[in-house]
Amino acid sequence: MSGAMVAVLGFAGMLVLLGLRMPIGLAMLTAGSLGYIHFTSVPIFLNYMKTTPYHLFANYTLSVIPLFILMGALAEKSGLSTALFRAAAAFLGHLRGGLGMALVGACTGFGAICGSSVATTATFSRAALPELRKYNYDQGFATGMVAVGGTLGILIPPSVILVVYAITTEQNIAKLFMAALIPGVMAALFYCAVIAIVVRVNPAAGPALPRVGWPQRLREVVGIWPVMLLAGVVVGGIYGGVFTPTEGASVGVIGMLAVGMMQRTIGWTQVKEALVQTAETSAMIFLILFGAAVFNSFLALSQLPDMAAQAVAGSGLPAYGIIVLLLVFYIILGGLMDELAMILLTLPIFFPIVTALDLGMMPDDIAIWFGILVLIVVGIGLTSPPIGLNVFVVSGIARDVPIMATYKGVLPFVAADVTRLGIIVAFPGITLWLVNWLS
Repeated sequence: MSGAMVAVLGFAGMLVLLGLRMPIGLAMLTAGSLGYIHFTSVPIFLNYMKTTPYHLFANYTLSVIPLFILMGALAEKSGLSTALFRAAAAFLGHLRGGLGMALVGACTGFGAICGSSVATTATFSRAALPELRKYNYDQGFATGMVAVGGTLGILIPPSVILVVYAITTEQNIAKLFMAALIPGVMAALFYCAVIAIVVRVNPAAGPALPRVGWPQRLREVVGIWPVMLLAGVVVGGIYGGVFTPTEGASVGVIGMLAVGMMQRTIGWTQVKEALVQTAETSAMIFLILFGAAVFNSFLALSQLPDMAAQAVAGSGLPAYGIIVLLLVFYIILGGLMDELAMILLTLPIFFPIVTALDLGMMPDDIAIWFGILVLIVVGIGLTSPPIGLNVFVVSGIARDVPIMATYKGVLPFVAADVTRLGIIVAFPGITLWLVNWLS
Protein backbone atom coordinates (compact mmCIF):
# COMPACT_ATOMS: atom_id res chain seq x y z
CA MET A 1 0.00 0.00 0.00
CA SER A 2 1.38 3.42 -0.96
CA GLY A 3 2.25 6.05 1.62
CA ALA A 4 -0.43 8.39 0.27
CA MET A 5 -3.10 5.72 0.67
CA VAL A 6 -2.01 5.07 4.26
CA ALA A 7 -2.23 8.81 4.95
CA VAL A 8 -5.75 8.94 3.49
CA LEU A 9 -6.77 5.99 5.65
CA GLY A 10 -5.25 7.79 8.64
CA PHE A 11 -7.39 10.86 7.92
CA ALA A 12 -10.48 8.66 7.52
CA GLY A 13 -9.75 6.84 10.77
CA MET A 14 -9.35 10.12 12.60
CA LEU A 15 -12.70 11.36 11.29
CA VAL A 16 -14.35 8.12 12.44
CA LEU A 17 -12.94 8.65 15.92
CA LEU A 18 -14.25 12.22 15.90
CA GLY A 19 -17.65 10.89 14.89
CA LEU A 20 -17.49 8.61 17.93
CA ARG A 21 -17.07 11.74 20.12
CA MET A 22 -13.39 11.24 20.88
CA PRO A 23 -11.65 14.56 21.72
CA ILE A 24 -9.90 16.00 18.66
CA GLY A 25 -6.45 15.95 20.25
CA LEU A 26 -6.77 12.31 21.31
CA ALA A 27 -8.17 11.34 17.89
CA MET A 28 -5.15 12.87 16.13
CA LEU A 29 -2.79 11.25 18.63
CA THR A 30 -4.35 7.81 18.13
CA ALA A 31 -4.42 7.94 14.32
CA GLY A 32 -0.96 9.49 14.16
CA SER A 33 0.54 6.90 16.51
CA LEU A 34 -0.83 3.96 14.53
CA GLY A 35 0.36 5.51 11.27
CA TYR A 36 3.83 6.22 12.69
CA ILE A 37 4.14 2.61 13.89
CA HIS A 38 3.05 1.38 10.45
CA PHE A 39 5.94 3.22 8.75
CA THR A 40 8.54 2.47 11.43
CA SER A 41 8.17 0.12 14.40
CA VAL A 42 6.98 0.14 18.00
CA PRO A 43 10.50 0.68 19.50
CA ILE A 44 11.19 3.60 17.14
CA PHE A 45 7.79 5.12 17.96
CA LEU A 46 8.40 4.79 21.71
CA ASN A 47 11.78 6.45 21.29
CA TYR A 48 10.08 9.28 19.38
CA MET A 49 7.48 9.67 22.15
CA LYS A 50 10.21 9.75 24.77
CA THR A 51 11.56 13.07 23.50
CA THR A 52 8.81 14.76 21.47
CA PRO A 53 6.51 15.90 24.33
CA TYR A 54 9.39 17.52 26.19
CA HIS A 55 10.78 19.36 23.17
CA LEU A 56 7.27 20.46 22.19
CA PHE A 57 6.12 21.80 25.53
CA ALA A 58 9.49 23.16 26.72
CA ASN A 59 9.11 25.83 24.02
CA TYR A 60 9.15 29.19 25.84
CA THR A 61 6.98 30.78 23.17
CA LEU A 62 4.08 28.48 24.07
CA SER A 63 3.78 30.19 27.47
CA VAL A 64 2.01 33.08 25.75
CA ILE A 65 -1.07 30.88 25.19
CA PRO A 66 -2.08 30.26 28.84
CA LEU A 67 -1.16 33.86 29.71
CA PHE A 68 -3.51 35.35 27.11
CA ILE A 69 -6.19 32.82 28.09
CA LEU A 70 -5.83 33.84 31.75
CA MET A 71 -6.03 37.51 30.79
CA GLY A 72 -9.30 36.85 28.98
CA ALA A 73 -10.65 34.70 31.82
CA LEU A 74 -9.97 37.46 34.36
CA ALA A 75 -11.67 39.96 32.06
CA GLU A 76 -14.72 37.71 31.81
CA LYS A 77 -14.91 37.10 35.58
CA SER A 78 -14.60 40.83 36.26
CA GLY A 79 -17.75 41.55 34.26
CA LEU A 80 -15.86 43.48 31.59
CA SER A 81 -17.98 42.04 28.78
CA THR A 82 -21.17 43.41 30.30
CA ALA A 83 -19.54 46.80 30.95
CA LEU A 84 -18.26 47.00 27.37
CA PHE A 85 -21.67 46.15 25.99
CA ARG A 86 -23.43 48.74 28.17
CA ALA A 87 -20.96 51.44 27.17
CA ALA A 88 -21.29 50.70 23.46
CA ALA A 89 -25.09 50.51 23.75
CA ALA A 90 -25.17 53.93 25.45
CA PHE A 91 -23.63 55.48 22.32
CA LEU A 92 -25.26 53.37 19.59
CA GLY A 93 -28.47 51.95 21.05
CA HIS A 94 -30.69 54.78 19.78
CA LEU A 95 -29.93 53.80 16.18
CA ARG A 96 -31.97 51.19 14.38
CA GLY A 97 -29.88 48.04 14.83
CA GLY A 98 -27.69 50.03 17.23
CA LEU A 99 -27.75 47.38 19.95
CA GLY A 100 -26.33 44.89 17.43
CA MET A 101 -23.62 47.38 16.46
CA ALA A 102 -22.90 47.83 20.16
CA LEU A 103 -22.45 44.06 20.41
CA VAL A 104 -19.90 44.16 17.57
CA GLY A 105 -18.07 47.05 19.26
CA ALA A 106 -18.01 45.23 22.60
CA CYS A 107 -16.74 42.03 20.97
CA THR A 108 -14.00 44.06 19.29
CA GLY A 109 -12.90 45.53 22.61
CA PHE A 110 -13.11 42.17 24.37
CA GLY A 111 -11.17 40.51 21.52
CA ALA A 112 -8.25 42.85 22.25
CA ILE A 113 -8.03 41.19 25.65
CA CYS A 114 -9.37 37.66 25.21
CA GLY A 115 -7.87 36.09 22.06
CA SER A 116 -10.40 33.24 21.91
CA SER A 117 -13.43 33.03 19.64
CA VAL A 118 -15.35 30.44 21.66
CA ALA A 119 -14.76 32.34 24.92
CA THR A 120 -15.95 35.60 23.33
CA THR A 121 -19.06 33.91 21.93
CA ALA A 122 -19.95 32.22 25.22
CA THR A 123 -19.33 35.42 27.18
CA PHE A 124 -21.56 37.64 25.03
CA SER A 125 -24.23 34.96 24.72
CA ARG A 126 -24.72 35.55 28.44
CA ALA A 127 -23.97 39.29 28.50
CA ALA A 128 -25.74 40.60 25.38
CA LEU A 129 -28.34 38.07 24.26
CA PRO A 130 -30.79 38.82 27.12
CA GLU A 131 -30.67 42.54 26.23
CA LEU A 132 -31.21 41.87 22.53
CA ARG A 133 -34.24 39.76 23.40
CA LYS A 134 -35.51 42.34 25.87
CA TYR A 135 -35.72 44.93 23.09
CA ASN A 136 -37.43 42.53 20.67
CA TYR A 137 -34.59 41.83 18.25
CA ASP A 138 -35.36 39.00 15.84
CA GLN A 139 -34.19 35.85 17.64
CA GLY A 140 -32.29 34.29 14.74
CA PHE A 141 -30.70 37.63 13.88
CA ALA A 142 -29.69 38.17 17.52
CA THR A 143 -28.08 34.74 17.97
CA GLY A 144 -26.44 35.09 14.55
CA MET A 145 -24.89 38.41 15.58
CA VAL A 146 -23.50 36.87 18.78
CA ALA A 147 -22.01 33.93 16.87
CA VAL A 148 -20.37 36.20 14.30
CA GLY A 149 -19.28 38.77 16.88
CA GLY A 150 -17.47 35.97 18.68
CA THR A 151 -15.13 35.50 15.71
CA LEU A 152 -13.67 38.93 16.50
CA GLY A 153 -12.06 37.22 19.48
CA ILE A 154 -9.51 35.67 17.11
CA LEU A 155 -9.47 38.41 14.45
CA ILE A 156 -8.51 41.25 16.80
CA PRO A 157 -4.98 40.82 18.20
CA PRO A 158 -3.89 39.18 20.41
CA SER A 159 -5.15 35.89 18.97
CA VAL A 160 -4.41 32.39 20.22
CA ILE A 161 -4.85 31.02 16.69
CA LEU A 162 -2.26 33.46 15.35
CA VAL A 163 0.16 32.43 18.10
CA VAL A 164 -0.23 28.78 17.11
CA TYR A 165 0.21 29.69 13.42
CA ALA A 166 3.35 31.68 14.24
CA ILE A 167 4.87 28.85 16.26
CA THR A 168 4.00 26.22 13.65
CA THR A 169 5.40 28.21 10.72
CA GLU A 170 8.25 29.84 12.70
CA GLN A 171 7.02 33.38 12.06
CA ASN A 172 7.24 36.51 14.22
CA ILE A 173 4.20 36.71 16.52
CA ALA A 174 4.34 40.51 16.85
CA LYS A 175 4.36 40.99 13.06
CA LEU A 176 1.34 38.70 12.69
CA PHE A 177 -0.48 40.72 15.35
CA MET A 178 0.31 43.90 13.39
CA ALA A 179 -0.91 42.33 10.15
CA ALA A 180 -4.19 41.21 11.74
CA LEU A 181 -5.21 44.61 13.10
CA ILE A 182 -6.53 46.25 9.91
CA PRO A 183 -8.40 43.12 8.65
CA GLY A 184 -9.86 42.74 12.17
CA VAL A 185 -11.12 46.32 12.22
CA MET A 186 -12.46 45.80 8.68
CA ALA A 187 -14.43 42.81 9.99
CA ALA A 188 -16.08 44.91 12.70
CA LEU A 189 -16.97 47.65 10.19
CA PHE A 190 -18.33 45.12 7.68
CA TYR A 191 -20.49 43.51 10.39
CA CYS A 192 -21.91 46.89 11.37
CA ALA A 193 -22.66 47.59 7.69
CA VAL A 194 -24.48 44.24 7.42
CA ILE A 195 -26.57 45.07 10.50
CA ALA A 196 -27.46 48.46 9.02
CA ILE A 197 -28.55 46.84 5.74
CA VAL A 198 -30.59 44.08 7.42
CA VAL A 199 -32.53 46.48 9.66
CA ARG A 200 -33.15 48.79 6.70
CA VAL A 201 -34.72 45.90 4.79
CA ASN A 202 -36.54 44.60 7.89
CA PRO A 203 -36.90 47.33 10.55
CA ALA A 204 -38.49 44.89 13.01
CA ALA A 205 -35.28 42.84 13.11
CA GLY A 206 -33.47 45.48 15.17
CA PRO A 207 -35.62 48.22 16.72
CA ALA A 208 -34.04 51.36 18.16
CA LEU A 209 -33.74 52.07 21.89
CA PRO A 210 -34.46 55.38 23.64
CA ARG A 211 -31.57 57.83 23.38
CA VAL A 212 -29.24 57.92 26.41
CA GLY A 213 -28.01 61.27 27.73
CA TRP A 214 -24.35 62.25 27.95
CA PRO A 215 -24.12 61.91 31.76
CA GLN A 216 -25.08 58.23 31.48
CA ARG A 217 -22.69 57.73 28.58
CA LEU A 218 -19.81 59.19 30.55
CA ARG A 219 -20.60 56.99 33.54
CA GLU A 220 -20.43 53.91 31.32
CA VAL A 221 -17.10 55.01 29.81
CA VAL A 222 -15.60 55.56 33.26
CA GLY A 223 -16.27 51.91 34.04
CA ILE A 224 -14.24 50.56 31.11
CA TRP A 225 -11.44 53.05 30.47
CA PRO A 226 -8.84 51.40 32.77
CA VAL A 227 -9.21 48.04 31.05
CA MET A 228 -9.21 49.51 27.55
CA LEU A 229 -6.10 51.52 28.48
CA LEU A 230 -4.50 48.24 29.63
CA ALA A 231 -5.41 46.57 26.33
CA GLY A 232 -3.85 49.50 24.47
CA VAL A 233 -0.68 49.23 26.55
CA VAL A 234 -0.38 45.48 25.92
CA VAL A 235 -1.04 45.56 22.18
CA GLY A 236 0.80 48.87 21.66
CA GLY A 237 3.77 47.63 23.66
CA ILE A 238 4.00 44.53 21.49
CA TYR A 239 3.68 46.58 18.30
CA GLY A 240 6.25 49.09 19.48
CA GLY A 241 8.77 46.45 20.51
CA VAL A 242 8.67 47.54 24.16
CA PHE A 243 8.15 43.92 25.19
CA THR A 244 7.70 40.53 23.57
CA PRO A 245 4.24 38.94 23.20
CA THR A 246 4.92 36.73 26.22
CA GLU A 247 5.98 39.70 28.33
CA GLY A 248 2.98 41.65 27.05
CA ALA A 249 0.65 38.84 28.08
CA SER A 250 2.23 38.82 31.55
CA VAL A 251 1.70 42.57 31.85
CA GLY A 252 -1.90 42.06 30.75
CA VAL A 253 -2.58 39.39 33.38
CA ILE A 254 -1.11 41.43 36.23
CA GLY A 255 -2.81 44.62 35.02
CA MET A 256 -6.19 42.92 34.58
CA LEU A 257 -5.98 41.46 38.08
CA ALA A 258 -5.02 44.85 39.54
CA VAL A 259 -7.84 46.69 37.73
CA GLY A 260 -10.39 44.10 38.79
CA MET A 261 -9.37 44.28 42.42
CA MET A 262 -9.32 48.09 42.44
CA GLN A 263 -12.81 48.17 40.93
CA ARG A 264 -13.90 45.43 43.36
CA THR A 265 -15.16 43.25 40.49
CA ILE A 266 -12.70 40.40 41.11
CA GLY A 267 -12.28 38.49 44.37
CA TRP A 268 -10.33 35.38 45.23
CA THR A 269 -13.25 33.19 44.15
CA GLN A 270 -13.18 34.70 40.65
CA VAL A 271 -9.39 34.39 40.50
CA LYS A 272 -9.61 30.70 41.37
CA GLU A 273 -12.32 30.15 38.73
CA ALA A 274 -10.20 31.98 36.13
CA LEU A 275 -7.15 29.83 36.96
CA VAL A 276 -9.16 26.61 36.66
CA GLN A 277 -10.71 27.79 33.37
CA THR A 278 -7.25 28.67 32.05
CA ALA A 279 -5.83 25.30 33.06
CA GLU A 280 -8.67 23.41 31.37
CA THR A 281 -8.50 25.44 28.15
CA SER A 282 -4.70 25.33 27.99
CA ALA A 283 -4.68 21.56 28.56
CA MET A 284 -7.15 21.12 25.72
CA ILE A 285 -5.04 23.27 23.38
CA PHE A 286 -1.79 21.55 24.33
CA LEU A 287 -3.36 18.11 23.80
CA ILE A 288 -4.36 19.22 20.31
CA LEU A 289 -0.83 20.53 19.70
CA PHE A 290 0.66 17.22 20.83
CA GLY A 291 -1.79 15.13 18.79
CA ALA A 292 -1.13 17.29 15.74
CA ALA A 293 2.65 16.94 16.18
CA VAL A 294 2.37 13.12 16.16
CA PHE A 295 -0.12 13.09 13.29
CA ASN A 296 2.01 15.45 11.22
CA SER A 297 5.08 13.27 11.82
CA PHE A 298 3.03 10.39 10.45
CA LEU A 299 2.09 12.50 7.40
CA ALA A 300 5.76 13.37 6.85
CA LEU A 301 6.65 9.67 6.84
CA SER A 302 3.88 9.03 4.31
CA GLN A 303 5.40 11.73 2.06
CA LEU A 304 1.90 13.05 1.37
CA PRO A 305 2.93 16.73 1.86
CA ASP A 306 5.73 16.37 -0.72
CA MET A 307 3.44 14.61 -3.18
CA ALA A 308 0.76 17.27 -2.69
CA ALA A 309 3.30 20.06 -3.30
CA GLN A 310 4.53 18.36 -6.48
CA ALA A 311 0.97 17.82 -7.71
CA VAL A 312 0.07 21.46 -7.17
CA ALA A 313 3.30 22.64 -8.81
CA GLY A 314 2.57 20.52 -11.86
CA SER A 315 -1.10 21.49 -12.08
CA GLY A 316 -0.44 24.50 -14.29
CA LEU A 317 -2.72 26.71 -12.19
CA PRO A 318 -1.65 30.34 -11.68
CA ALA A 319 -0.30 31.24 -8.23
CA TYR A 320 -3.40 33.14 -7.15
CA GLY A 321 -5.60 30.34 -8.48
CA ILE A 322 -3.83 27.95 -6.11
CA ILE A 323 -4.34 30.36 -3.21
CA VAL A 324 -8.08 30.58 -3.96
CA LEU A 325 -8.31 26.79 -4.23
CA LEU A 326 -6.65 26.33 -0.83
CA LEU A 327 -8.92 28.93 0.77
CA VAL A 328 -12.04 27.25 -0.60
CA PHE A 329 -10.79 23.97 0.87
CA TYR A 330 -10.23 25.71 4.22
CA ILE A 331 -13.76 27.12 4.23
CA ILE A 332 -15.24 23.67 3.54
CA LEU A 333 -13.04 22.02 6.16
CA GLY A 334 -13.76 24.79 8.65
CA GLY A 335 -17.44 23.90 8.60
CA LEU A 336 -16.57 20.38 9.72
CA MET A 337 -13.59 20.63 12.08
CA ASP A 338 -12.25 22.51 15.08
CA GLU A 339 -10.28 25.56 13.89
CA LEU A 340 -7.10 24.79 15.83
CA ALA A 341 -6.98 21.19 14.64
CA MET A 342 -7.72 22.30 11.09
CA ILE A 343 -4.74 24.66 11.04
CA LEU A 344 -2.34 22.20 12.66
CA LEU A 345 -3.33 19.40 10.29
CA THR A 346 -3.19 21.37 7.06
CA LEU A 347 -0.23 23.72 7.53
CA PRO A 348 2.44 21.02 7.07
CA ILE A 349 0.90 20.33 3.65
CA PHE A 350 -0.23 23.78 2.54
CA PHE A 351 2.44 26.09 3.93
CA PRO A 352 5.34 24.76 1.80
CA ILE A 353 3.10 25.02 -1.26
CA VAL A 354 2.19 28.65 -0.56
CA THR A 355 5.71 29.85 0.26
CA ALA A 356 7.01 28.29 -2.96
CA LEU A 357 4.56 30.27 -5.13
CA ASP A 358 5.68 33.25 -7.18
CA LEU A 359 3.38 35.94 -5.80
CA GLY A 360 5.72 38.90 -6.24
CA MET A 361 6.41 39.12 -2.50
CA MET A 362 9.19 38.13 -0.16
CA PRO A 363 8.73 34.69 1.51
CA ASP A 364 8.23 36.25 4.96
CA ASP A 365 5.57 38.61 3.59
CA ILE A 366 3.80 35.67 1.93
CA ALA A 367 3.85 33.76 5.22
CA ILE A 368 2.32 36.70 7.12
CA TRP A 369 -0.28 37.42 4.43
CA PHE A 370 -1.30 33.75 4.21
CA GLY A 371 -1.58 33.61 8.00
CA ILE A 372 -4.16 36.41 7.94
CA LEU A 373 -6.05 34.70 5.13
CA VAL A 374 -6.15 31.50 7.18
CA LEU A 375 -7.38 33.51 10.17
CA ILE A 376 -10.25 34.94 8.10
CA VAL A 377 -11.33 31.56 6.70
CA VAL A 378 -11.16 30.07 10.19
CA GLY A 379 -13.61 32.79 11.26
CA ILE A 380 -15.89 31.87 8.36
CA GLY A 381 -15.71 28.21 9.34
CA LEU A 382 -16.68 29.04 12.93
CA THR A 383 -20.09 30.28 11.78
CA SER A 384 -20.76 28.32 8.57
CA PRO A 385 -23.06 25.30 8.24
CA PRO A 386 -23.11 22.34 8.70
CA ILE A 387 -21.33 22.77 12.03
CA GLY A 388 -19.93 26.22 12.83
CA LEU A 389 -18.59 25.88 16.38
CA ASN A 390 -19.74 29.37 17.41
CA VAL A 391 -23.29 28.58 16.29
CA PHE A 392 -23.29 25.51 18.51
CA VAL A 393 -21.98 27.54 21.45
CA VAL A 394 -24.79 30.09 21.08
CA SER A 395 -27.39 27.36 20.56
CA GLY A 396 -26.20 25.62 23.71
CA ILE A 397 -27.03 28.77 25.69
CA ALA A 398 -30.11 29.96 23.75
CA ARG A 399 -31.77 26.56 23.64
CA ASP A 400 -35.20 27.91 22.68
CA VAL A 401 -33.91 29.38 19.38
CA PRO A 402 -33.89 26.83 16.51
CA ILE A 403 -30.37 26.30 15.21
CA MET A 404 -31.59 26.82 11.64
CA ALA A 405 -32.74 30.32 12.64
CA THR A 406 -29.21 31.06 13.87
CA TYR A 407 -27.69 29.74 10.64
CA LYS A 408 -30.08 31.99 8.70
CA GLY A 409 -29.01 34.91 10.89
CA VAL A 410 -25.28 34.41 10.19
CA LEU A 411 -25.56 34.08 6.40
CA PRO A 412 -25.42 37.85 5.61
CA PHE A 413 -22.32 38.12 7.79
CA VAL A 414 -20.69 35.15 6.07
CA ALA A 415 -21.28 36.93 2.75
CA ALA A 416 -19.51 39.99 4.19
CA ASP A 417 -16.63 37.78 5.35
CA VAL A 418 -16.23 36.27 1.88
CA THR A 419 -16.20 39.79 0.41
CA ARG A 420 -13.53 40.88 2.90
CA LEU A 421 -11.53 37.74 2.13
CA GLY A 422 -11.60 38.60 -1.57
CA ILE A 423 -10.35 42.12 -0.84
CA ILE A 424 -7.45 40.83 1.29
CA VAL A 425 -6.53 38.29 -1.41
CA ALA A 426 -6.57 40.95 -4.13
CA PHE A 427 -4.70 43.56 -2.07
CA PRO A 428 -2.05 41.93 0.17
CA GLY A 429 -0.75 45.39 1.08
CA ILE A 430 -3.72 45.83 3.43
CA THR A 431 -2.21 43.25 5.77
CA LEU A 432 1.42 44.19 5.22
CA TRP A 433 1.20 48.00 5.43
CA LEU A 434 1.28 48.22 9.22
CA VAL A 435 4.00 45.57 9.45
CA ASN A 436 6.25 47.45 7.04
CA TRP A 437 5.49 50.81 8.66
CA LEU A 438 6.30 49.69 12.20
CA SER A 439 9.20 47.39 11.36
